[in-house]
Amino acid sequence: MKHLKRAYLALMIVFMYAPIIVLMVFSFNRSKSRANWGGFTLGWYSELFKDPKILSALYTTLSVAVLSALIAAVLGTAAAVGIDSMKSRGRRIMMTVTNIPVVNPDIVMGVSLMLLYIFLFNAFSFLRLQLGYATLLLAHVSFNVPYVILSVLPKLRRMDDHLFEAALDLGAPPFKSFYKVILPEIMPGVVTGAMLAFTMSVDDFVVSFFTTGAGVENLSVLIYSMARRGINPKINALSTLMFAFVLILLYLINRSDTSKQRKGERELNEADY
Repeated sequence: MKHLKRAYLALMIVFMYAPIIVLMVFSFNRSKSRANWGGFTLGWYSELFKDPKILSALYTTLSVAVLSALIAAVLGTAAAVGIDSMKSRGRRIMMTVTNIPVVNPDIVMGVSLMLLYIFLFNAFSFLRLQLGYATLLLAHVSFNVPYVILSVLPKLRRMDDHLFEAALDLGAPPFKSFYKVILPEIMPGVVTGAMLAFTMSVDDFVVSFFTTGAGVENLSVLIYSMARRGINPKINALSTLMFAFVLILLYLINRSDTSKQRKGERELNEADY
């Protein structure tokens, strides 16, 4: 039974990571064909940084992901604090509303946001608004906020409810009490929610496809348009670099968490003595 569990785990790992490994290998393939190996080359990486269209899409993707993650972190944290302070009935209603964008199909959200933007643009036609970068950013903030709320709420529920009141009794203003007392306690949830929002933004295609306009493309929309003519090997190189970046980032975060945990255990042991 033990060997069967290990074989199952190994099979799952191969199933998840084999496509990524194939993509990384073919990013060094001299041939454009994905059916044969034409020799090792780094040419696609150099070509990648010479392609203004891909670099523009990359800039749009990263800027929208970073901005939407930061905005969603602020709005989601404030919303989580408000939901946590509600009575049980109001909290259940708000949690149901919060969960709708998470379980709602992306196609429904994308089309509904597109129709909303078109309606607003027609209603305020004198402003000459149109689909573009701003609508793309707003759409990403819309579906990222619930993920931040769901990440922060568990931290708030495990926190002592009297900490905030104690800070107020000691003379701290409400904002300073939140910044100095509440925020450090829930910061792991805020960071987790922001990272999840960043990942969801980079990964999104359907909502981006319906809410972006002419001349504004993120990577997912650009790759979709390329797929109809065949994926360029430069996309393999870009995907490899992005995977390597995420891998290094996760390693650094895990290393930081481990060092903090060891430091806390060491301080606890020293306090016992």
